[in-house]
Amino acid sequence: MKLSTKSRYGLRALIDLALHSGTEAVSISSIAARQEISEAYLEQLMAKMKKAGLVTSSRGALGGYRLARAAEEISVGDVLRVLEGNLEAVQCPGLSQSGCQTGELCVAKYVWKKVNESIARTVDEITLDSLVKESRALIEQSGSAET
Repeated sequence: MKLSTKSRYGLRALIDLALHSGTEAVSISSIAARQEISEAYLEQLMAKMKKAGLVTSSRGALGGYRLARAAEEISVGDVLRVLEGNLEAVQCPGLSQSGCQTGELCVAKYVWKKVNESIARTVDEITLDSLVKESRALIEQSGSAET
């Protein structure tokens, strides 16, 4: 499994949003500038995340984006599934209803099943909140005010 720029940029944008959205919405232009992501591309990603219920948006002078749920309630898996879809590293026909010709005798399918379950479990255990805390610690270590 290889994650595309959609996931990498989308996750960076949500971490930025969580870091900078205290009481106010965060503008797409400010996220794009801090993360060095094209505004147009970021708009596309945010639209997907909005449709999936990860963020909300508001218009106007004080408009922008906010997390739709608390950062503790959003997992990396949530973000990756919205932006990438299926997270399976291996799509083995022996694990599906359609099966494969050697599926009944093939034990390799259990390896692929464990790999896929491990990936899902790992990304589902990491919350946006834990990444925000890690980011703040790194900022504090480096003495930098911006991310």
